[in-house]
Amino acid sequence: MEMRLYRIGELAKLAQISSRTIDYYTSLGLIEPSGRSEKNYRLYGDETLQRLERIEQMKKDKYTLDEIKSSLDSWSKVTPDEHISLKLTEIQQHLSRLEREVKELEPVIKQLGPRKAGRFYTRIMPQTAACIEALMLLMNKSSLM
Repeated sequence: MEMRLYRIGELAKLAQISSRTIDYYTSLGLIEPSGRSEKNYRLYGDETLQRLERIEQMKKDKYTLDEIKSSLDSWSKVTPDEHISLKLTEIQQHLSRLEREVKELEPVIKQLGPRKAGRFYTRIMPQTAACIEALMLLMNKSSLM
């Protein structure tokens, strides 16, 4: 099966991002062209499109571009046995980001009256408990711990 190659504009349109963003990600090493056309245009393959989708999702999840690059670089070198370890590392990074965000919210929560703060905590406690329970299950089932 022949691999489809895209010029920057085509790739940008498919990924729903700007051509400048494609150039920027290329300069950072987040993506790489698969080759060049006869007219010296950079050409990108379907795997780059999938990588861009992953990058955009990670940005929505508040990863920095450096964190995204590290994550993508490590995933490309991963063996199946290392996959779980890397995923746990990714979860740890995500928890660290959440912790930073909670610390940013603390002053705002302190300004809330006791009733509003109580309602806020009541709303987030079930999700927090479920998250902790899922992590505990994961850790107990893992041979990495």
